[in-house]
Amino acid sequence: MTNRILNLLAAIATISALSNCNAPGGGKTGKSLPNDGQLHGVASSTNWSPTRPVGMVYVKPGTFHMGPSDEDINYSYTARNKAVSISGFWMDATEITNNEYRQFTNWVRDSIAAKLMGYVKSGPDGNEYIDWTKAKTIKWGDKSTIEKIDAIIVTPDNRIFGKKEIDASKIIFQSEVFDYKEASQNRDVTIPRSAFIVKSKIPVYPDSLCWIRDFAYAYNEPMAKSYFNHPAYGNYPVVGVNWKQANAFCQWRTQYLNSYKESKKKGADPDFRLPSEAQWEYAARGDRSQSPYPWGGPYLRNRKGCLLANFKPGRGNYAEDGGLYTVRADAYWPNAYGLYNMAGNVAEWTSSLYYEGSYSFQHDMNPDIRWNAKDSDPPRMKRKVVRGGSWKDVGFFLQTGARSYEYQDTSKSYIGFRCVQDLPPSAVKRG
Repeated sequence: MTNRILNLLAAIATISALSNCNAPGGGKTGKSLPNDGQLHGVASSTNWSPTRPVGMVYVKPGTFHMGPSDEDINYSYTARNKAVSISGFWMDATEITNNEYRQFTNWVRDSIAAKLMGYVKSGPDGNEYIDWTKAKTIKWGDKSTIEKIDAIIVTPDNRIFGKKEIDASKIIFQSEVFDYKEASQNRDVTIPRSAFIVKSKIPVYPDSLCWIRDFAYAYNEPMAKSYFNHPAYGNYPVVGVNWKQANAFCQWRTQYLNSYKESKKKGADPDFRLPSEAQWEYAARGDRSQSPYPWGGPYLRNRKGCLLANFKPGRGNYAEDGGLYTVRADAYWPNAYGLYNMAGNVAEWTSSLYYEGSYSFQHDMNPDIRWNAKDSDPPRMKRKVVRGGSWKDVGFFLQTGARSYEYQDTSKSYIGFRCVQDLPPSAVKRG
């Protein structure tokens, strides 16, 4: 807790320094504009009152050398070192934890159950919305409740000892996103907006069986049974979440926040999303452009011989770093930006497409390459960049410049994620 307070104070100090160095502004936000024939701009149409993103730290804008800071031992040359500039953004201090992801799954579960029970109300636009006041009163152990939500209960032949449980495959998030990339390529203004809206149904529960599937001839059933649901692992990073599910979480998080702000008649905040590959590497380096690891040095141990991350040391002494599998999301010391476990613990999804030669043609300002792969696309187009290394990886993959990939529809016991948000630090209230 002390570390978190220190990180918060450091972030506030950074924001204060940035605002003091900039030229003074003379805006009249919130004031009535005189009608004197002069140019005064337009008064804000909404009462936008931004809040500091909970659990996030600010990563200031800057320039760094993206790519390997050491020898490319694989001689793959998929990441040539180049100077790039990155905009400032907010990033989760830790990987998304099981507790945080359960808030998402519980919300989706409750919203479906509320509809089945008729807990809806009409909005001012004529559409039906969940009546969350009633939804919060749902008694999950009550017999009458189970009867009303039978559509999302496992069928009799799938029950163990006859227990009526939620069918995880039926807890689905309705994803709706506007494809800005595709829309920007089309100059025909007569094409309706709906042509660029991508809708999909995404099951939200993590794939717990990945603990068994990922490691042949190994006894990992206890992790499959308990890791996501047991409170002992509440503050550990969520795993078994594929790239699509991670994006769905970001959409829900945006919707959840802005629905609340709308209810208070306040303007919406920018979307939460997965970081691009360049953003992730820039944040992981912690303002140390040429350092191979987030903590700054070229070694995996400190002066006392203690390991600085959760990975696979030596020839496989998994427990030497304090965790046989994952550890708490806030374990070990954070980097200079206040970000925990940017190396090790679990690798992390990014929004970027993995392409071996992408560094050769990407822009030097906020570089990124994306592809909204469809289910019908070949596997090569479904590869997404994964960064950071994990508890089962050797030290090489912990380097800030090391690249790897996984398929977007695949879940692993060693891949998690964290979110970013594009919000200027000067807009956030301090104090």
